[in-house]
Amino acid sequence: MTVSEARPRGGRLPRLARRAQLLDAARQVFVAVGYHAAAMDDIADRAGVSKPVLYQHFPSKLELYLALLDATCDGLVDAVRAALASTTDNQQRVAATMRAYLDFVSDEDGTFRLVFESDLTGEPAVRERVDRVAHQCADAIADVIQEDTGVPREQALLLAAGLAGTAQVTARWWLSSEGAIGRDEATRLLTTLAWRGIRGFPRAE
Repeated sequence: MTVSEARPRGGRLPRLARRAQLLDAARQVFVAVGYHAAAMDDIADRAGVSKPVLYQHFPSKLELYLALLDATCDGLVDAVRAALASTTDNQQRVAATMRAYLDFVSDEDGTFRLVFESDLTGEPAVRERVDRVAHQCADAIADVIQEDTGVPREQALLLAAGLAGTAQVTARWWLSSEGAIGRDEATRLLTTLAWRGIRGFPRAE
């Protein structure tokens, strides 16, 4: 379905349901054409509502974009935290975390592009959110590293940022390979790479 294809005009929806519908339409438009090329008219048409209805929920295109970005960032942070909490075996934690990033970039909705490939990073509010999701993921990973190794917090954060950065950049590279490597194999390779590095820091007594 293309951006230009509009949904039929529907009846009244509860506020939260309407908001979710508008965010879904905005996601499709922003992912397809980027922030600057997206128009509120296109988003309203895509959602099957009038533009005044769209503005009742989101007074500006930027506010709509930020609401969608917030939800996307929260999704990644929640996925990383869930991966870390899924097991007490650290090698499996690494595997689950790498898989979380691969799953995030390969989701069919394409919203990872709002976090990793936004055309609006010059906007302070967007930059703040992109930086915040990176820090929150690193903080979650650092908690595990610090608890297990006893290294100082700043060292744990540096190691965590290295792991998260490797996961993010490599996941995007993997996605661009268009299926040259399966997801399970990519997870195995990334886990091997990351685990051989992080296991060099022995567990605290």
